Amino acid sequence: MLIVGLTGGVASGKTTVSEVLREEGATLIDADQIARELVQPQTPAWQELVRVFGNEILDRDGSIHRQKLASLIFSNPRQRSLLNRILHPRIKEEISRRLKGIQQKDPEAIVVIDAPLLIETGGHQEMDKVIVVVSTETQQIERLRRRNQLSEEQARAMLSSQMSLEEKTTVADYVICNEGSPEETRQKAKNVFKELKRIALQPKGHKA
Repeated sequence: MLIVGLTGGVASGKTTVSEVLREEGATLIDADQIARELVQPQTPAWQELVRVFGNEILDRDGSIHRQKLASLIFSNPRQRSLLNRILHPRIKEEISRRLKGIQQKDPEAIVVIDAPLLIETGGHQEMDKVIVVVSTETQQIERLRRRNQLSEEQARAMLSSQMSLEEKTTVADYVICNEGSPEETRQKAKNVFKELKRIALQPKGHKA
């Protein structure tokens, strides 16, 4: 089994790349999706989040309002650290559980772990390979404003709260530049998957 970490900056185009890798045959583990499942109402993580951040992070139906929570943590490093301490150990545990299941079913699988904070949490050190998706700051801001209905100031604040893409690329085995057309990005992702398949077929201990 080849374990590949996929990360990038917010709105850099990581979702597009993960979809292509899945279409090409990778087994995808989405850390964001796991986080959403972990904070369903009345779960232990949900209870801890409400205790720490208060009822104001809840939507009318009792679920976590992700944008309200995001607005709290992006401007406050201490709050962000608290959130990470609540969620990341649980996310890591669930990823490990899923990896064990995949290993039993398909020992030859290429598993892509899509995780926005893969490098910040040190998770990249446990990967066989790391892919970082990058784009220009202007493109990230445009996508954030369109997707999350943010002002330019809010979008810039969100970007500045994260590790820079330049830092992330220093630990990447593959950098996919998502600055052109969607078709160009898709082709780059396909090319990377071809290389991953080649590596996965090599004898164990010779993964280059």
